[in-house]
Amino acid sequence: MGMLDGKVALITGAGRGLGREEALAMAREGCNLVINDLGAAFDGTGAETKVADQVADECKKLGVKAVGNYDSVTDFNSAKSMIQQAIDEFGKLDIVVNNAGILRDRMLFNMTEEEFDGVVAVHLKGTFNMTRHAAEYFRKMGKEDPKLKNFGRIINTSSDAGLLGNMGQTNYGAAKAGIAAFTVISSMELKKYATVNCIVPVARTRLTTDATPTMVDVMNKLDESGFDVFNPANVAPMVVFLASDKANKINGEVFRVVGDRVYVFQGWHTFNEIDNDGKPFTPDILAERVKSELLKGLPRKETLMDSIGNLIKM
Repeated sequence: MGMLDGKVALITGAGRGLGREEALAMAREGCNLVINDLGAAFDGTGAETKVADQVADECKKLGVKAVGNYDSVTDFNSAKSMIQQAIDEFGKLDIVVNNAGILRDRMLFNMTEEEFDGVVAVHLKGTFNMTRHAAEYFRKMGKEDPKLKNFGRIINTSSDAGLLGNMGQTNYGAAKAGIAAFTVISSMELKKYATVNCIVPVARTRLTTDATPTMVDVMNKLDESGFDVFNPANVAPMVVFLASDKANKINGEVFRVVGDRVYVFQGWHTFNEIDNDGKPFTPDILAERVKSELLKGLPRKETLMDSIGNLIKM
């Protein structure tokens, strides 16, 4: 008996990489699937419908039902149609995994408006579009049958590039940081009907190899024991768990998943403070006290390479 027997999931960007591994892992646990993938290149250009169909066929060979979908998550009405396709095809929807993504890296002083807008549209707006329509459905079903409680599952995908920062990715990082905040807030709003959680995968995909050639050697390295740390299949079990009934009390969390490790993030929080005894600060007082008091003792900021450097022998 699988952990997701009888469930129905819609996974965006599931034609390759992380999304494909998530789909196959969920299929092995008995989940029926809508496999969404535009079939575009890593920068969002072009389209090839067969990639979604191929993964759907792989899932069906594992004994579940699966169909392909080739719409773009950037379109509000297309996102609604995806949700409806799952309901029409399988009679219901239980799980949405927001995984679709593209990269258009550029240093800020050279970035075009289209490069910024295009990345934000896929990652942040796409996550909104899919979650918005899924939320409406989960709420409707929850109101019709209160026994369902928080039956829905939404799993979003962020990145260390957004939570820790990475040069050349102001567009991607801003979108991914936004997804983490979106997760926290939407989890509050939907807690009666669905859980909303977020993963931060570190894995070998087109976005970390084809789009980022400098990462190819790192992403292909094995650790000292020969373990393939950055295999995207390592991430999928966490998605299966978060999609299951066993995770019904986990809500609004952000987890980094890489290799044989899972971390939990905590977001912005107050570290130090200064006060001025009931009087407004002046610029001169701030100049004197911010560095010497407010910023004193702050921990060193974690970097993207810190997050993976201890996993393999660099």
